Amino acid sequence: MNSTTLALIELGAVFFVLGLLGRVAARFGMSPIPFYLVGGLCFGKGGFIQLGDIGEFSHLASEIGVVLLLLLLGLEYTAGELVTGLRSSRTAGMLDLILNATPGAVVALVLGLGPIGAFVLAGVTYISSSGIVAKVLQDLGRLGNRETPVVLSILVFEDLTMAVYLLILTAVLTGVSILGGLEAVAISLGLVTVVLVLVIRYGRYVALVLDSPDRESLLLKLLGAALLVAGIASALQVSAAVGAFLLGIAISGSTAHNATRVLEPLRDLFAAIFFVFFGLNTDPTAIPPVLGWAILLAVSTSLTKLATGWIAARQHGIARMGRARAGAALIARGEFSIVIAGLAVSSGQVDSRLAAIASAYVMITAVLGPVAARVVEPVIRAAKPRLTRPSRVLETPGDEPDLL
Repeated sequence: MNSTTLALIELGAVFFVLGLLGRVAARFGMSPIPFYLVGGLCFGKGGFIQLGDIGEFSHLASEIGVVLLLLLLGLEYTAGELVTGLRSSRTAGMLDLILNATPGAVVALVLGLGPIGAFVLAGVTYISSSGIVAKVLQDLGRLGNRETPVVLSILVFEDLTMAVYLLILTAVLTGVSILGGLEAVAISLGLVTVVLVLVIRYGRYVALVLDSPDRESLLLKLLGAALLVAGIASALQVSAAVGAFLLGIAISGSTAHNATRVLEPLRDLFAAIFFVFFGLNTDPTAIPPVLGWAILLAVSTSLTKLATGWIAARQHGIARMGRARAGAALIARGEFSIVIAGLAVSSGQVDSRLAAIASAYVMITAVLGPVAARVVEPVIRAAKPRLTRPSRVLETPGDEPDLL
């Protein structure tokens, strides 16, 4: 059997298994990300069956997956919305950064992963999964709740922070000196600032160039533009993912809506390959020795996310129930935590244990987050004293007055 035939069989088997895993995840109302990671662990080095002939394709496909993830994220915002979101959520966003990045950095230093490992694991534990959060809010019918804008503003702040973080991470992972790293970061931030200004002023022209009434033409132009921008950004020592994110911001109006519609299936496909590829390159035998640390991180950062949402919602005058829902919604980590870990591991600059910790951590929190979001409301209700007088009628369903 020649290599092409074997690669086709392996790819077909991988895609079919991914479809089954996605179906199982949907059956239980969960994110498929943990299932994809487990699938990669089973078929990678140290797994039950090792796939050997699709490595090059999987690597390229996983890179495209990262680009599409960030492009679709950028399509959700306009430059003006990002600036407004940054202003309205800066206090809660900084609190979120401090509370949730610190545990990851501390654990990495305790494990001897070094300063780079600490910087990477801090990013892994910091950012919530906007995809999982959005799905949970939609599934639970909480998009119209008073606390939801608070949750979304924190996610916007995290996305902006992540754009800057990826710039710094890219410079750090190239192994440049401190001075050279600062210079690279300064140049990158300057380029990003210039691009944002151009997007605010002339973004509509980008949408006009890319727009097309024909779905096939629109898909090809969008994908081509995303890969071109990502490649040019990478050549300029700017993260390819950030380049795709900025392109997404530049596309607005009906073009952004149409772009999201045609790109989502492609994003789901390549993103799934990315998660599987990360699992393929993680030795499952390395997880048990660090599983305790992953559980510790999952518990501690779940509590810090709860604190973040609680404090942020309280600043907006939201009652206890809404504060609890806001915090629980932020617990899940997912796609971008794996993106960060994947970039670090592929660079060869970090200990291989980091991939094991990140895999276990994301699998735990991606399951724990949706569960916590579902159960937190009954828990808070049970903890409240029984009302002895009629309560006032609220405009927003499910938002009780704060009587405690």
